[in-house]
Amino acid sequence: MQTPSARELARNPLLRRLADGGLAASLIVRLCDGPEIGRIAATAGFDALYVDLEHSSLPLLSASRICNAARDAGVTPLARVPAIDAALIGRVLDGGAMGIIAPQVDSAEDAARAVACCRYPPLGRRSVAGGLPALHYRDYPQAEVQQALDGGVLVAAMIESAAALEAVEAIAAVEGLHMLFIGAHDLAASLGVPGQWEHPALRNALARIRLACRGAGKALGLGGLAGQPALLRELAAGPGGCFVSMGTDLSCLLGAARQRATFAHALRQG
Repeated sequence: MQTPSARELARNPLLRRLADGGLAASLIVRLCDGPEIGRIAATAGFDALYVDLEHSSLPLLSASRICNAARDAGVTPLARVPAIDAALIGRVLDGGAMGIIAPQVDSAEDAARAVACCRYPPLGRRSVAGGLPALHYRDYPQAEVQQALDGGVLVAAMIESAAALEAVEAIAAVEGLHMLFIGAHDLAASLGVPGQWEHPALRNALARIRLACRGAGKALGLGGLAGQPALLRELAAGPGGCFVSMGTDLSCLLGAARQRATFAHALRQG
């Protein structure tokens, strides 16, 4: 049996899908701390998931197990980190995530720092480690490892503030950045129009971000809009890769549970 190359093992199907202009559906993991959620996401039809280390208490060990189970099931695993921190991002990637979502990216400099945290020297600051699950714990020449993993890690920048909006064209131009990911709730709050999905200030901001993505050849990420299907459909239309976050594991569980409880209580009504 022929041994796969490091490049083959590190290949990121989500990167390819987005680069080809496709749409990817993603699940947010905040509640489930076991690897089963990776297989569940695959069975449900998701292309990707991201473990939310910014808005959950999930530990890194759970994140690693979820990421590796998802990868084995054919779902690309990402992690949203709580800060642009080289040590933390390195641990997340070493643990099996195939990309990171960087929060609170308010400038091109912030975006460049996020990219650097995901690349080995001389391109970045990622520390070298062996025994990586992404490579099935196989040994390869270090130069081959670095080239494979540098090319297989997706880097996304959250656009979730008025400051980020003003710098969005410069952020989109950062080399090595693959996606601008809209944090719709935080963005709306920063613009002074929380929850006002039809407000011109927010609609203009969303249009500007989408235009910046298209101008720079970057994928558009849509977060916080799962409850706004018409707006989501509008933003996802047209050319260019699109990453659509369809809510959390908690919202999926609660929604299905509520539907069944409502049905049960209605059995003897009417």
